[in-house]
Amino acid sequence: MGSALGPDWHEGLNLKGTKEFSHKIHIETMCEVKKIYLQEEFRISKKKSLPFPRDHSNQSVTTDKEIWPVYVELTNEKIYGCDFIVSATGVTPNTEPFLCGNSFDLGEDGGLKVDAHMHTSLSDIYAAGDICTASWRPSPVWQQMRLWTQARQMGWYAAKCMAAASLGESTDMDFSFELFAHVTKFFNYKVVLLGKYNAQGLGSDHELMLRCTKGQEYIKVVMQNGRMMGAVLIGETDLEETFENLILNQTDLSSYGEDLLDPNIDLEDYFD
Repeated sequence: MGSALGPDWHEGLNLKGTKEFSHKIHIETMCEVKKIYLQEEFRISKKKSLPFPRDHSNQSVTTDKEIWPVYVELTNEKIYGCDFIVSATGVTPNTEPFLCGNSFDLGEDGGLKVDAHMHTSLSDIYAAGDICTASWRPSPVWQQMRLWTQARQMGWYAAKCMAAASLGESTDMDFSFELFAHVTKFFNYKVVLLGKYNAQGLGSDHELMLRCTKGQEYIKVVMQNGRMMGAVLIGETDLEETFENLILNQTDLSSYGEDLLDPNIDLEDYFD
């Protein structure tokens, strides 16, 4: 068990490859990681690894001659050597150390239930981040996702709630819980996720609008009853602030139709 990596997990690590070659991606579908071998373990196992597919025209090479620091065996029986492995499989609330002798109310995902002030079911006990399950009635465009950004927001808000409770004061729900927002980078592209970006909880009563410029940008907007409920922005679109306001204000956009994503219309200036 360990904490989430956060944004700076690679600080202090030398991530430069052993060789210079063009960045290409190979995807193995319908499989999982079966076993991971360190270099010596793999040598003793006498197994053979496959070369990383770089040139699809050359299919005659069946054994990788390189010696790698680590090897990964997949459930489809393929083995690849790697410089290092990044395994991203989600987060499970690590509540076990706190349950013995206590009667916390737990959410369906196993997290400690917290109310709108980050208070658990036990008096004077608060929880924030991956360990908790948000049990208040959320904003229509916010959902809990166990990310380091949301954990930090919850931590700040929990501290504020604890301070207010100790002084006998009330506190309002923090604005960061009004709209789900997450910004990251993927393959050097800026990625912005807003609101119900994957139509979470909207059922079939929604529509998607797309705009894609190959190699530059990808924009997906989730609409419901003429209102913007979420968006995915990849690349330097400069639309995140505009879309954030449109989602929060629930502006009726039904009259714009598909023109909403017309690249010839300056949305940022139009809705300023």
